[in-house]
Parts: sequence; structure tokens; C-alpha cells
Amino acid sequence: MTLFGDGLDAAVQKAFTRPAPKSAGPQMRYLVKRLGSTKQVAQLLRISQRTVERYVKDQIRKPRPDLAARLEREVKKRWQPQIRARARQKAATTGGIVIDTRARLGYTAPIGSTDQDRIRHLTVALPPQYAARLFDAQDQGATEQHLREIAAEALREVYFQDGGRRAGSLEEVRFTDIEHLDFDL
Repeated sequence: MTLFGDGLDAAVQKAFTRPAPKSAGPQMRYLVKRLGSTKQVAQLLRISQRTVERYVKDQIRKPRPDLAARLEREVKKRWQPQIRARARQKAATTGGIVIDTRARLGYTAPIGSTDQDRIRHLTVALPPQYAARLFDAQDQGATEQHLREIAAEALREVYFQDGGRRAGSLEEVRFTDIEHLDFDL
């Protein structure tokens, strides 16, 4: 589980117009429809093709907890791709993204400033360019650390420097010990 990647996905999923299928049979049928064959679904979920066929025909109704989690994750990853793309595009061009976090934040600054890390609870609206960078990095398979660096840079710009109106000599923001992280479009 990745905190930033899952948080960005959850923010986009709030834009869905219909709920994703909840039970195993409809979820399996949806994946078969999207991927084209039971064989590809079986490979994706790491189960046998016959098991997929039995779920599709409702001969099996209750998956094991680990399979249920994989199934739900794969369905949500593919659910309403056009709405997902539209929500991401809107956030990256006009709307921006809101980050709500409780984490240890500190910064590197010139000698004489109070740059000690401390736990802060922030809810900050980030401009569209940072939403675009976060989504682009996520699409390119960026690591959790890289996504954290982008978010730290955005917090430096928006929260600490207030768009260039203060703390101009601030060099780097440390964003660690994350207790809570939530994104909203």
C-alpha cells in the first residue's frame, strides 16, 4: 500500500458517477469484459482460468480475503476511465488539488531561523501545476518518495512561502512521519 498513490486514486474515485460493482460475480464479469478473456483475468489475479469462469457463472460467490482485495483493487483501477481522466485533467488544468495532512514538517533555512520539525495539521489547496506533476509522476510509476518530494515542494511554495510573499530564503521542506494524508479534487 502506498500512501500517496492510494490517496491520489481515492481522490479521483470521488468523481465517479456510479458505484463500482461490489460482489465477486459482477466484479469478475466486469474484468472479463474490460480485459477480453478469462485467461487474462486469471493471470492478472493470479488464479486459475477455471476459477474465473466459476465466478463469472456465479458458481462461487465468496472469494478469499486476499483475492477479494485484489479483485476490488483491479476493478476500481479500471472503473469509469473517461470520468477518471476528466477529473484528473480538470485538477491538472484549472481546479488544483487539496491536500489534508497531519505530519512532521520542517525546513532548511539560513542560520537564526526556527526551522525545527514539528507535527502540523495542514489543509492546503495546491495549484493545478502541482496536481499535474503529482498525476504525471504517478502515471510514470514514480516511487512513494518522489511523490512525497513533489508534495513537499508544493507545501513549501504554497504554505511556507505563500507564493513568494514570505520566507524567500527557504531551501527545502522536510515532510516525514505522516500520520494522515488525504487528497481531494
